[in-house]
Amino acid sequence: MASVAERGNHAEFFDWAITEIDSKNSGTAALVLIEDGRVVHRFFSDEVDENTLFATASFSKWITALAVMSLVEQGEVDLDMPVANYLTRWQLPDSEYDNDAVTIRRLLSHTAGLTDGLGFGDYLRNEPLPSLEQELSNPRASAGREVKITVGREPGAEFLYSGGGYLLLQLLVEEVSAVEFTDYVSQAVLDPMAMDRSTYEFLGDQINASPSFNIDGSLAPTYQYASAAATAFASSAADLSNLVVTLLNGKRFPLQQEVVASMREPHGFMLGSGIWGLGTMLYVQTHNGDFVFGHDGANDPAINTSVRINPETLDGFVMLVSGHPSLASAIGSEWVLWQTGYPDFLSTERALGSAVLPTLMGSTVIFLFLLIRSRRRSDGASASE
Repeated sequence: MASVAERGNHAEFFDWAITEIDSKNSGTAALVLIEDGRVVHRFFSDEVDENTLFATASFSKWITALAVMSLVEQGEVDLDMPVANYLTRWQLPDSEYDNDAVTIRRLLSHTAGLTDGLGFGDYLRNEPLPSLEQELSNPRASAGREVKITVGREPGAEFLYSGGGYLLLQLLVEEVSAVEFTDYVSQAVLDPMAMDRSTYEFLGDQINASPSFNIDGSLAPTYQYASAAATAFASSAADLSNLVVTLLNGKRFPLQQEVVASMREPHGFMLGSGIWGLGTMLYVQTHNGDFVFGHDGANDPAINTSVRINPETLDGFVMLVSGHPSLASAIGSEWVLWQTGYPDFLSTERALGSAVLPTLMGSTVIFLFLLIRSRRRSDGASASE
């Protein structure tokens, strides 16, 4: 797989990315490239600036993970204790599996055996949102099907993406901190890093917020979301860049660096490679054994967010999109390939596809070689007779 720009040439990659945005997105977009811990390139589409709020979809889970880890750092939560030990307002339904094996560590890393696969559904502006307990008992799924948050596989046995697990973590934060989830996240994560624009409030009521667009560029409704922890976080390019720079420089970050580093230890695996840590996506391993890390998010009608950090080069990538369901992730994947020379795990299908032609050619060459050698042996045997 060839990179779209010369390694280390930030300007060339930036120019390519802008061309992709201009040709493929009919809505709004914000892009920030960070080099050696500093913002070096920024692009904003019309009517968007660094403070414009975008819905971030499942990127919300990374912010939730940081909040949970702050409770761990304070000694309020033990990663390897059953989540049930901390909950009084709601409990997982009984199943054939041991619910006590559903630990905070496994919920963060999507390895707790929950089989909901959520995808939380949209709520219109005037719809009342359910309580946290109501959503846990009867979640509205984006797929429109009936879903239950329950243990359907052996906890710890495999990686199974679960939005329901993060709804449980939202309840955990509330019960342990004794304050509303959104208030705790603000106090523990957002305020210390001056992420002043970020919010969980309904985006349709906010000043300088991107409208929602369909992929054809037409306006779409701005929705509410019942799970703050899993999908309701909204942020700006400036705030997310601030998060990346703070993580890279290790200054003013509310968590100790050892705690942040522990979130990059692999717990979820695909094809034998670590792809998920504690609430953190592990895109590809770097040459020094660390990981390019961060989180993506996507939701209907066409929302896509990608934030990626390379701790080896101290470079970062931030992109927010309304109007395309996968453009931020696609450009983010190209950024990882450009940074490391390797495709990230979200590009597995593309990587396998790029290998098809070389594999077929190689197989053909091997077949012809064996055929020729077989004929030579046959001809030699005939001559000796």
